[in-house]
Amino acid sequence: MIRDPADLTAADYLDGAREMTAANRPYLAHLLAEEAAQRTTDPATAAGIRATFPDPTTTREETD
Repeated sequence: MIRDPADLTAADYLDGAREMTAANRPYLAHLLAEEAAQRTTDPATAAGIRATFPDPTTTREETD
């Protein structure tokens, strides 16, 4: 089923972020969580979402 992105809620985006985390897709999880945070009116909740799904490009550690 295809949904109109305008109809998606912050909870929908958080569900997607969790699914991407489970699928080991941290960058997609971060992008979905960022959209959820932007759709959240409470700044503390938005900050919590961003802390839960940090940008993997800034937290990535190089390994050999």
